[in-house]
This record gives sequence, structure tokens and C-alpha cells, in this order.
Amino acid sequence: MRRIRLTVSYDGTAYCGSQVQPNGVTIEEKLNEAVEKLTGEKSPVIFASRTDSGVHALGNIAVFDTEMRMTAEKFTFALNQRLPEDIRIRASEEVPADWHPRKQNCRKTYIYRIYNHKIPDPLLRLYSQFCYYDLDTEKMRQAVRCLTGEHDFNCFCSARSQAENTVRTIYGIEILEEAVPAGGKLITIRISGSGFLYNMVRIIAGTLLQIGSGIRPAEDMERILRARDRKNAGPVAGACGLTLASIEFQKELEDEVSAENEDWSYVLDQRELKAGKTVRAAYLTVYRCAERDYQELLTRLFHQNYRNGAACTYVRDLEKPGRLAPGQQYGFYTLEAAEGEYPWRAGDKGQ
Repeated sequence: MRRIRLTVSYDGTAYCGSQVQPNGVTIEEKLNEAVEKLTGEKSPVIFASRTDSGVHALGNIAVFDTEMRMTAEKFTFALNQRLPEDIRIRASEEVPADWHPRKQNCRKTYIYRIYNHKIPDPLLRLYSQFCYYDLDTEKMRQAVRCLTGEHDFNCFCSARSQAENTVRTIYGIEILEEAVPAGGKLITIRISGSGFLYNMVRIIAGTLLQIGSGIRPAEDMERILRARDRKNAGPVAGACGLTLASIEFQKELEDEVSAENEDWSYVLDQRELKAGKTVRAAYLTVYRCAERDYQELLTRLFHQNYRNGAACTYVRDLEKPGRLAPGQQYGFYTLEAAEGEYPWRAGDKGQ
């Protein structure tokens, strides 16, 4: 059995999102039909990122399994012949049979477009959110500065989210502006991160629309982030303005991962794990952490290390060493005493 990875672009206007569902036509449904027509096999595709009804994609990633011996790159052309014009495979390649698109460290980039003018442009209506209030893009830029880095983004997460935790890392966010020939301006919010919560980008965009139009001050964004309460943020902006631009998968682990904000500061040393030593371990130093975040922080990092191949994580708490004790459980991981610079070791309690 072979696993084929697809880079998929689509216009989401006519679809009820990417994921198969009983009450509407979806991108997955059309891809599944094309795969079955080509291979004669029922092999449901798995997307790296789910998109909502009306949301577009330039570079979503999907995989499917097949016994077909066709050269991997030829699946691009063969599937496109069997897909509607608003869905296209941009590239296809073979990956290891156990490669799963949702279990990789990656960087996702979304773009959100806003057409700002007194009169809507019919040629932009399917791919941008229309706003007739004059928007101050400089205030919008000031507002997003606080979002960069690792934070709890619960305030920008819709209630229907199934996320186990609401911490994400934003690597970069920029707001660009360009004139439109028909008049007005097209504002593009480009945001890259480790992952995004349900409706996260659209709620950030909805909040920025309020800030840009003067309904809120730019300083509100940081207050919203700190409050961690969805009620404080703006509305969910329209789906038509959102496009999943790309997903880039990490080829190798970084030597260190660190984060610092008002609630926590830590460094995770992954050099031994990256080197592939016999005892695959990572080393976590907690410099400070608010009590409300402590359990979740350790659970999340232990799980991340395990997913990256670590048999255990050695940990030390430099702020309050007494917070750690043998037998403590953090999700699937149990703490036990260790020797040396890192006095505690967390391993999978099922082992």
C-alpha cells in the first residue's frame, strides 16, 4: 500500500467546507469520488487542515492510500481530469505509509482579505469581506503586535471547537494595503502560526474590523488576549475573505524551543532527541509559570515531546521547585524522581 500526498487548491464558495458531512457537498467528497474513479478503491482522503463552508485554499494538504502503481507525480493530472474546475491538485508525491498530515510539526499561513470602499466590487465579492466604513490600517497594525508569540488564544476560539488546549504560536502577522483599480483598497491580513483554533483567524479579522473602523481602540486587542474570554472579542468575519495559503512541514527538530509571555517562560532542549540517541529524551526548564497554566503547560509539552519521538522528558522548575513531586500526573505522563541537573522525569504512564 502506498500513501500519496496531495497539495490541493479550491474555491470554497460552492462547498460546505472541506470535511465530509451528511448535509452538503464538500471538498473531501469530491476528492474521494475522484480517487475512487481513478483507482477503483475506496480510500478516503485525510486533510491536514479543515476549512469551513465558503473558505478557500491555495495549498491545503491531503493524503490517501492506494495500491495503484502510477508514478506519484502523475496523480496530479489524472485526478484533475476527474475533479470539478473549482478544485485542483497542484502537486502529488509519495510519502511513507505512516506519514499523517495532522501529526506533523508545521507552519500554517492564512490570508484574510477585506475590500474597503463605499460600493462593493462584484469581482471581489467571493474572495474578500466587504466593509464600507473607512478602515485605519495603521491602527490595525498596532493592534496585532501583541499576538505574536506563544499565547492562550481562547478569546479567539468559537464555542464549537474540539481543541484539547487553546495555546498556539503565532510566528508572524502583517497587514498589507493596496489600491483597487475600481476604487477603494484591498487590505490583506497575513498570519502564520503553528496551528489555529476554530474560527480563530476570522475572529481576529472581525476584531480588527472593529478596531480599524474606530469602534474599539487598538489597545483593546491586548486586553482581549489577556482576558481569555470569547465574549470580549469581535464577531466572526465572513468566510469568503479567508484563504488557507500554505502548510509547511518541519523537516527536522530545532535544537531548542522557547516561549516567553506574561504568563510563562520556558526552554525545551531537543538536541538529544534530534540527534537520535539510544535514550531519546528532551529537557524542559520552567523559568516561571502562573499557577492557572502550570498543569496544562507541562501536559502539552510532555505530549509534544512524546509525539516527536521522546521516550521521556526530564524537567526542572527554577521558579518553584516544590511544585513538582513523584506520582504527579500530567495527562498520560507520570512524574518520577531522577538524578542530576534535572531532578524529575516524565514518562508515559501506560509504559
